Amino acid sequence: MTSETRFQRWKKPLTIVFFLALIVLFTLLARRIDWSEVVQTLGDFKVRTLLIAGAVTLCSFLVYASFDLIGRTYIRQDLGWKQILPVGIISYAFNLNLSAWVGGIAMRYRLYSRLGVSTGNIAKILGLSLATNWFGYMALAGVIFSSGLVTMPPGWKVSSSALQGIGALLVLVSLGYLAACQFSKKRAWSIRGIEINLPSLRMACLQLALGALNWSLMAAVIFTLLPAKLDYPLVLGVLLISAIAGVVTHIPAGLGVLEAVFIGLLQHEASRGSLLAGLIAYRAIYFIVPLLIALVMYLAVEAKAKALRVKKAPA
Repeated sequence: MTSETRFQRWKKPLTIVFFLALIVLFTLLARRIDWSEVVQTLGDFKVRTLLIAGAVTLCSFLVYASFDLIGRTYIRQDLGWKQILPVGIISYAFNLNLSAWVGGIAMRYRLYSRLGVSTGNIAKILGLSLATNWFGYMALAGVIFSSGLVTMPPGWKVSSSALQGIGALLVLVSLGYLAACQFSKKRAWSIRGIEINLPSLRMACLQLALGALNWSLMAAVIFTLLPAKLDYPLVLGVLLISAIAGVVTHIPAGLGVLEAVFIGLLQHEASRGSLLAGLIAYRAIYFIVPLLIALVMYLAVEAKAKALRVKKAPA
């Protein structure tokens, strides 16, 4: 039995155990939350604060959508940014709320095929977009974790020193990616049907910068909505930790995972009620509102495509 086979064998049971542990943790935390404080905090949000969070959310979605502009340089089709950005925005909103397969993959294939992009070229765009997001994450998380900005509470299985070690490893992986982009002779791989193409070193640096920027903007939205006493680097670090838990559990939108990690790590810095209120507002501004807008955009795209088919159909 190969190591990959053993991993696949244990992956599902370990994911279930991790998921159940999160449910228990979140249930215990929920019992200790002052729900009247949550309601009061939600009602006390200033319009200015919500508008700032909304503006940062818009910037984040535009940055994520621009990932696909990198992929455009590797396909031989003339697509303008006005065609690409809406696809990225719609896909990202569905990706966040449903799953990577529905939003990140299936939605992109459907929308790009509407634009006449071949399946092979869609795979290239998708692969480079995924690489931009996760190598950007690794570069940013590596710096944040290894710097010791996030201190793990006593009793957690992952200690602060272990987190710093993980950060150092992520930095090395990021540097390895840049080195591969510069020196590797093989320029393309296929991972689970997704084609990953190595860009130039200059483009790879842009990938890491854009990916890290998007994660930083996500944290900025949360930071805007959490108690003022919390420092931004700490909020950013906790978000990056919660992303790992979200990937492991495969829960759409990381529902409950994000809240459990934030409350678990920050309950000694701020009240649980104020933390949960900020995260509920974050869910509404960064997840729900963009999904509703993306749904309208998607229906408009489908209606336009249907009108074009009717127009081209023989009388």
